[in-house]
Amino acid sequence: MHKKGKTVSFADPPVITGHAGVAGKKEGEGPLGEDFDAVFADTTMGQQSFELAESAMLRDAILRALSAAKAGRKKTDIRYLFSGDLLGQLIATSFGTGSLEIPLFGLYGACSTMALSLGVGAMLIDAGAKCCVAGTSSHFCSSERQFRFPLEYGGQRPPSAQWTVTGAGSAVLESKGEGVRIRAVHIGTITDYGITDAGNMGAAMAPAAARTIHDLMEDSATTPADYDQIVTGDLGAVGTKLLYQLMEQDWGIQLAGHHKDCGMMIYDLKSQDVNAGGSGCGCGGSVLCSHILKKMEQGALRKVLFVATGALMSPTSTKQGNSIPGVAHGVVLEV
Repeated sequence: MHKKGKTVSFADPPVITGHAGVAGKKEGEGPLGEDFDAVFADTTMGQQSFELAESAMLRDAILRALSAAKAGRKKTDIRYLFSGDLLGQLIATSFGTGSLEIPLFGLYGACSTMALSLGVGAMLIDAGAKCCVAGTSSHFCSSERQFRFPLEYGGQRPPSAQWTVTGAGSAVLESKGEGVRIRAVHIGTITDYGITDAGNMGAAMAPAAARTIHDLMEDSATTPADYDQIVTGDLGAVGTKLLYQLMEQDWGIQLAGHHKDCGMMIYDLKSQDVNAGGSGCGCGGSVLCSHILKKMEQGALRKVLFVATGALMSPTSTKQGNSIPGVAHGVVLEV
């Protein structure tokens, strides 16, 4: 392992040997529907609450990733599990993974959690853990009533608002094997531009994404052209536009043509009534662990910079009028 700046690169890169991305009905009706490993028409998953449904979805993604692993991994093969979600005390993760009996690192990075779990997992693999699982989840209904309004309220959304993805992603990381490799990891720095509008998370997260993309490329002496794709987790239409402006204004870097956003890929913004696009941990998690990793395994993409973005707010901080800090973590994936 070699560290330059805030970026850690691996001489012997950890390998993603299995992965799975699952999603709800609305996500399955979007442009990436055929790429998900499972689409659940019943987004309650047969559970008594939306929170327990999210737990069931995360557990399903983890088990599918294990069965997809090239070496046919079992729960007992896993040294550590890295996962988190948007709910208070990470209840989707703790309730969903307890029955797996795998030692758990509960991680909170808001919507950046998929990149955070991959990054921490890769560093533990490099330190000798051999086999780990990284994952994350979100659910529209559980997140909506925690952060905004009761579902029955039916409040109108501003054009800048995003739709929390019902979905989960999971990846099996190993020290050896066949699959997409994690070449480098960049743990992001909290970046706060003073945005207070909880209906405009793209604006809160874009500065953090710009900072992480710039710093990682500076550390690794790369440019956007060195990657087949730079993929952000859930900036949506507003955040993506701001990201392009910040990159050009601050560093003279043009991302347009090199960049895609999971929040804009997962839905059809014109027909699905999701305002600025998708958001949530499950947005980047489900898209990465299905669509993107499959394209890499098929040879359509060879080098991807995945930058998941998170708005680090809580119901309490929002009500108190505090700003919304952003954070973004980067993972360089390579075939």
